[in-house]
Amino acid sequence: MKSVPCPRCGAPAPFGPQNKWRPFCSERCKSIDLGDWASERFRVPTNEGPEDEKNPGDKDAGAKE
Repeated sequence: MKSVPCPRCGAPAPFGPQNKWRPFCSERCKSIDLGDWASERFRVPTNEGPEDEKNPGDKDAGAKE
């Protein structure tokens, strides 16, 4: 069976259907990785800036009364 390094700790992890945490080596590594995404330590890069920077002086520009 193919073995791959765990993305979290680097330990060898079996890459097959019998490893229910794949590509991670354990439930612990999978949970730590999920926590990093949930706390926004990991982010997917974008070309756009935050909404506040698009129209800094015009926060209510899109609001209808």
